Amino acid sequence: MGFEKIVQFVKDREESRRRRHVLLLLKVKQVLMLYTLKLILSLFPFASREQIIHLLTWYAVLFSRKPPHQIKALVDFLTSSGFGDIAFRLSRLISRRSLEGLAINFLVDGLIVREEKRLQADLQGEAVPYALLISPTARCNLRCQGCYAANYSVKDELPFSLVDRVVREAQELGVAVVTLLGGEPFMWGPLVDLIARHPRMYFLVFTNGTLIDQNRVAKLQRLGNLMLTLSVEGFEEETDARRGPGTFAKVMAAMDRLRQARIPFGYSVTATRKNVPVITSDAFVDLMIAKGALMGWMFLCMPVGGNPDLELLPTPEQRLQMLEFVNRMRDTRPIFLIDFWNDAPYVGGCIAGKYYVHINPQGCAEPCIFTHFCQDNIKTKSLREIMNSEFFRELRRRQPYNDNLFLPCMWIDNPEVSRELYAQLALNPCHPGADDILRREDLKRNIDSYCARVQEVYRSVWAEEKGEMNNFYHLKETVLRLFAA
Repeated sequence: MGFEKIVQFVKDREESRRRRHVLLLLKVKQVLMLYTLKLILSLFPFASREQIIHLLTWYAVLFSRKPPHQIKALVDFLTSSGFGDIAFRLSRLISRRSLEGLAINFLVDGLIVREEKRLQADLQGEAVPYALLISPTARCNLRCQGCYAANYSVKDELPFSLVDRVVREAQELGVAVVTLLGGEPFMWGPLVDLIARHPRMYFLVFTNGTLIDQNRVAKLQRLGNLMLTLSVEGFEEETDARRGPGTFAKVMAAMDRLRQARIPFGYSVTATRKNVPVITSDAFVDLMIAKGALMGWMFLCMPVGGNPDLELLPTPEQRLQMLEFVNRMRDTRPIFLIDFWNDAPYVGGCIAGKYYVHINPQGCAEPCIFTHFCQDNIKTKSLREIMNSEFFRELRRRQPYNDNLFLPCMWIDNPEVSRELYAQLALNPCHPGADDILRREDLKRNIDSYCARVQEVYRSVWAEEKGEMNNFYHLKETVLRLFAA
């Protein structure tokens, strides 16, 4: 062996040792972070709101090694955003197992640690979603007016082995959370077994709540890596009118069982022209808080499926009313609210095929829960292949579709996008009637009229909020990168 080769051999060996040393230190740091976080979480039930904020700040100072201005940004966020109040409620309402699952599985591992994988994919021109939505069954025990899933065949159902494989792929890719819905997910037999089989993944389960009896609660209580979201339409009158007599009472009883068992849950509402005044009332949110809900979702009743009814879609003025309501609630109520449309600026507009994907009961990969078209099927392709399909890449290339990020949707805010994609790509409707909104001239005219009005209503709103969004993007980057290696 020549002298140069000997020198190179020594350098390679030293570099290998250095890498092993760095990996060992990172492993030790991760272990210390995990056990320190568990210790902090164990103190939450005995801490005040201010003490919880101090504990989280201390944790950041101890492990992040970030400059003081970034730590200050985190402290300001914890203090001013209402997060401290929400964390305080969490510490009092859910079990330690559930608290650790939410904090470690979702917030730390899902959102922060796996962010590196998502960033690496983005640098390579690929995409890893934050959320994977799976509807393993279309079967449901209710028949709700305007349901987005009502047109899928109830004969379609995904086998456990397939869903298990997809969840495993999701975790390896860097997905932060898996959302299970339907149909009614509790009509899919292996639901609890699936969640138990993936203890490091965090799950959201959207359910109508009517099947959550004491027996199911006992099974769910053994898990710590899930949060339930129960659907209502407002109070009893609104809920029973859309979902059937007696539904509201069953959901309220389910909430009581979940709270007693210290299982985390939230609520979901589908906004229609009829119920917006109710779901944007202080009384309704106060009821949800009193029942123990930790978060609330607000979706628009979208004109999807066969023969869609545009009269159910909230008016542009009502959408603005929802925005103003949620902003006020965030300042005054200890509950985490998400408005799926009005919060679009926080994620850069439409997230279809970029930050989330939906696998329907046929296995078809839809970029959005309201986009019932596909090119690929999870039965024949991997999740990574689907995320980088022609359809999804073209969506990401066009996003955001509008400079005004309060107008994210390619169906009701920017309908020219969906029409161009349908003409350009070989897209398959996932059920009969899915393409009504693209083919029927009367629907297209009504959508165009709606689009023109919503752009007018939100023009001045975006002009006022755009600067504030830039501040949020900076804070988001600070928080997500806080504990990056």
